[in-house]
Amino acid sequence: MSAPAPLTLALAQYPIERVAGVAGFAAKLDRLAGEAKARGADLLMLGEYAAVEIAGTAARAPDVAAELALVTAAAEALIAAMRECARSHRLWLLPGTLPMAEAGIILNRAPLIDERGGIAFQEKRVMTRFEAEEWRVSPGAPPAVFETRWGLLGIAICYDVEFPPLVRAQVEAGAWLILCPSCTDTIAGFNRVRLAARARALENQCYVAIAPTVGLAPWSATLDVNRGYAGAFGPVDRGFPEDGVLARGALDAPDMVIIHLDPARLARVRADGGVRNHADWPAPVPAPARLCPR
Repeated sequence: MSAPAPLTLALAQYPIERVAGVAGFAAKLDRLAGEAKARGADLLMLGEYAAVEIAGTAARAPDVAAELALVTAAAEALIAAMRECARSHRLWLLPGTLPMAEAGIILNRAPLIDERGGIAFQEKRVMTRFEAEEWRVSPGAPPAVFETRWGLLGIAICYDVEFPPLVRAQVEAGAWLILCPSCTDTIAGFNRVRLAARARALENQCYVAIAPTVGLAPWSATLDVNRGYAGAFGPVDRGFPEDGVLARGALDAPDMVIIHLDPARLARVRADGGVRNHADWPAPVPAPARLCPR
């Protein structure tokens, strides 16, 4: 099997705005995809729930249930627009996530779309309190890995990146890059995602990239406050920055971060780093013994 090829990644700090339904979102996505392609990107990632902004022009007042119903009803049209965007720009696209109704339940699904419009989904595995208690989103399928022309990639949706076994399963299956679309309404929430992403990169000697929604949207009950910045992180070891931060954007501002990621750098640090976190991952730890100093 040939070694994975380098990938140029565009991470959008996606501004939540009032858009004119699916058509308005599609036009905005088209502009961002055009910018990413012009800047040499192979793959563009948006923040979690980015497309939920389409609900802003329909509800008379912020309403969680109404916004969820509108977006799930529009899910097929949104997916069609996303696939057409990827085809039009010949660009791989991870356009955030969508709440989608399936067999009587709601799932939070991230579509990964290739330049021909081919599509596969990663479902969010662990729900935040908002998702579980207000939207009644159900846990999705276990982590998958995605076949691309750059090798195997993984997706950990926002809160999922905070749970080491989920990302570890993807890395053990061959993923060298974990993509993390996020949506957080506090700096504390953003920092949980950011610090978890950096920890996953350190402990697996892999790349992890985050892309958030940003901005204030008082007209939305779901996306009213959006905090964060995009970033790409790697191992904290030889050949990498001393803090593992490869790139980052400006806090809370619309932006696009472009980063070139080479899996060969990971192979080198895994083979000859100061430590070998990837290889030294311990076997399941037995229940701790109970000791009493005497």
